Amino acid sequence: MSIDIIKRILLLTILVLAQVLVLNNIHLLGCATPLLYVYLVLRINRFCPQWANLLWGFVIGLCVDIFSNTPGLAAASMTLMSLLQPYVLNIFVAHDNQDDLKPSFRTLGPVKYISYTSILVFILCITFFTLETFNFFNWLQWIYNIVGSTIITVLLVLVVENVRRD
Repeated sequence: MSIDIIKRILLLTILVLAQVLVLNNIHLLGCATPLLYVYLVLRINRFCPQWANLLWGFVIGLCVDIFSNTPGLAAASMTLMSLLQPYVLNIFVAHDNQDDLKPSFRTLGPVKYISYTSILVFILCITFFTLETFNFFNWLQWIYNIVGSTIITVLLVLVVENVRRD
């Protein structure tokens, strides 16, 4: 087994435990829930095969679903985010750059990394909360959930990114 795969499995375990045991119980102002488990997909290398990208997204979403009692919401949202991640990353990386870079605050730069993270987290939050509500009866609460969770998740991802060394 590659050391990179072992690191990802360890990161997946830590993120799922943090989400299930701590972050699922946080609801700031009744609408913002941090979704830190997205960090694993945000860190996937540029030239990672698409099937592997989708598999990582689905597995972490499924693990969160199993322990959070959200049947398929996180798995569907993370699979969509994993599908779009390489395309969003290519927007912020030079096309002539052939490096197999791992997206981070250091490799992309602050503005590009915040934009990259914000776009993907926003897509995930729209998908997650649309599937969760499955109607637009209380559309104002739906918008609050999406915006609040996007902001708190992006801030939390930036904090974790600044704490990490690699």
